[in-house]
Amino acid sequence: MSMLTPPGMGGKKYRITGDRYPRMRRPRHRRRIVLSVVATACALGLAGWGTLQLIDVFGGRGNAAQASQGTAHCRDHGKTDTAQARTAAQKLPAPGSLTVNVFNATPRSGLAKRTADELRKRGFKIGEVGNAPAAYDKKVKGSGILLGPEAADGPLKVLATQLTGAQLKTDGRKGTDLDLIIGDTFKNLTTQQNAAKSLALLTHPSPAPAADAKC
Repeated sequence: MSMLTPPGMGGKKYRITGDRYPRMRRPRHRRRIVLSVVATACALGLAGWGTLQLIDVFGGRGNAAQASQGTAHCRDHGKTDTAQARTAAQKLPAPGSLTVNVFNATPRSGLAKRTADELRKRGFKIGEVGNAPAAYDKKVKGSGILLGPEAADGPLKVLATQLTGAQLKTDGRKGTDLDLIIGDTFKNLTTQQNAAKSLALLTHPSPAPAADAKC
């Protein structure tokens, strides 16, 4: 008979008699380690698979879908801008359809007639020519004032290409005639070349660039 202390028996001594031995048990901490390793491997595998799926969606298919949507947006946006530009051009009248009255609000003589003659050469129809009404006589400090009916936004813009710095105003008149009232700082009309360029840009505007997409 002998006294032995087998490992894993908590330090207790057992008598060994005959052919029977105490039952040995594995330490529990080994089992926990194995389970932790298996769980970690599973988690890493799932995370890797999910990452590959995200890369596939956002890196490939997502970019292709976004590119397709962006191209469609740019195409539609371009069509809209072109249509708007054509609509704006159609609303603007030609100089030959506009009748302009030319009035001189300065003490300098001869400005109204000289200006009216120049406008006639550029294709405008000329109505009255003379001194400015009392409401404006010697009271216009800038290069001039362009007056028209309330619905004459387009015609006034066309006339404004001929006089740089002119002030655009509307009143309650019933007719369609426009008034060009010459002011104190007036020297000459805009040069015919520059006026023609401004008129061309006004009647044939370029489509505006897209602000929310790179086309």
